[in-house]
Amino acid sequence: MGASDLERGRAAYAERRWDVCVEALSAADAGEPLGFEDLKLLGLSLYMTGHDAESNDVVERSHRLAMSDERWADAAEAAFWFAFILINAGETARGGAWLTRSRAIAAEHDVPGSIAALPDAAEARGMVMAGRTDEGLALASSCARTGELEGNRNLEVLGRLTVGWALLRQGLREEALASYDEVMLTVSSSDQVYPTVAGLAYCAVISACMSVLDLSRAREWTGVLSEWCDAQSGLVPYRGQCLVHRSQLKAMQGDWVGALDEARAACARVGGNAIGDAWYQLGEVHRLQGAYQEAEDAYRRANSHGRQPEPGLALMRLAQGRVTESVTTFRRLYAESDRIDRADILSGYVEAMLVAGNLADAEVAVEELGEKPEHLTLVHRARAAEGRGAVLLARDDPAAALAQFRSACETWRLLDMPYDAARVRVRIGDACRLLGDESSATLEYDAAREVFARLGARPALERLDQGSPGPDGSLTAREVQVLRLVAAGHTNRAIAGELVLSEKTVARHLSNIYTKLGIGSRSAATAYAYDHRLV
Repeated sequence: MGASDLERGRAAYAERRWDVCVEALSAADAGEPLGFEDLKLLGLSLYMTGHDAESNDVVERSHRLAMSDERWADAAEAAFWFAFILINAGETARGGAWLTRSRAIAAEHDVPGSIAALPDAAEARGMVMAGRTDEGLALASSCARTGELEGNRNLEVLGRLTVGWALLRQGLREEALASYDEVMLTVSSSDQVYPTVAGLAYCAVISACMSVLDLSRAREWTGVLSEWCDAQSGLVPYRGQCLVHRSQLKAMQGDWVGALDEARAACARVGGNAIGDAWYQLGEVHRLQGAYQEAEDAYRRANSHGRQPEPGLALMRLAQGRVTESVTTFRRLYAESDRIDRADILSGYVEAMLVAGNLADAEVAVEELGEKPEHLTLVHRARAAEGRGAVLLARDDPAAALAQFRSACETWRLLDMPYDAARVRVRIGDACRLLGDESSATLEYDAAREVFARLGARPALERLDQGSPGPDGSLTAREVQVLRLVAAGHTNRAIAGELVLSEKTVARHLSNIYTKLGIGSRSAATAYAYDHRLV
């Protein structure tokens, strides 16, 4: 019975039927204690089926067995993998102790270099997390080279993952993505990579692609991860992280119902550090739909799990009319120049500054967003063009703004991102209206309204129905400036002198303000300004 179960368990492991492997090897172990190699298979299979505590017990047991048999390389490796599991579960103190044990065994018993270097891979990751990016990059590169030279694919993959992360922290996007491509090549072409490492690699690479908005790579690797997950039975880890990525991509492609379903499933299934990402993504979908209370709760849960709820929460504050609060948060985020999601921060910062009427600050951020165009992804290019257009519109240059908006809209269409395209079409309508082309403006507004209604983008739809929205969904930055001066009691002539405009242009802005806000007097405009904390 035991021998049959043993062979069945080994075959199930090779076929990635983790649940069957656990059942068979556990039965074999009950009859006669497993040897080191089979304990390793059982420990990995228990982890892949989500039985973390049982996996820890088996890995620790394999370590003790290797020590008693004086199999020093196996003992050092088992100690490392126990540390790996603990650290990924957030138990850094215990994990660190096991890393120290792995190092000590390797040093005392002349363990081969690729095994001895495994703790260095974990240390390199910790260095990057602690801000010691250059040191972490050097150590991770050494690990990757050692793994490649000695044929230890697990060490090679772990090293290259940290190399990519460190390069991203240094702003070297192309070099980072090249490192991640090498990771994926190794994972997809080698059966020597442990499934725990392969799953980690898929999730880390997709997360990195999403962070730099390389949607082409993210979509490709998310599809591969889905196939990888589907090819295994009993798999629990990674499916949750896969759901987060699928939710992100579905939201971008306009399937908000599907995105919400995937995000909710991820919150229920994902574990470890990724749980914060799952709650943040759920908050993002709720924010776009206008379910602000649900979004608030999701952002708070994300924050409690270590995931900063930004820039989503600050964007929601902006949409809620809490302008000062949003601007304060975005100024803080803008000062954190080493964030991997810098492009997201810059885009939100531009919107917040335009709403607050700080055109100069918005312009500086737009310039940074569009730096080094040869290295920009299509998403970055679209955001930069949209930002430039918004600034130009605020500076009363609708013709130049229109060209930027049309460029951004074409890119959003190319990327199959309907919400973003519709949002820009509203801005195209604004530019057309300022150029006196009311019929074209109406066509753009109608096209955007149709998309918003189909997606369930209630806030965007309501703002559009109330009047053509600007960067915050209601007024352009220039209109905010005019409104503030009206609220301060200035006449049109005084406003024209203050903003270096003609009285005719001021009157046009005031007319647009009345139309958008559904009001008809300067006193009503003043009341609106105070109610929305614009003064």
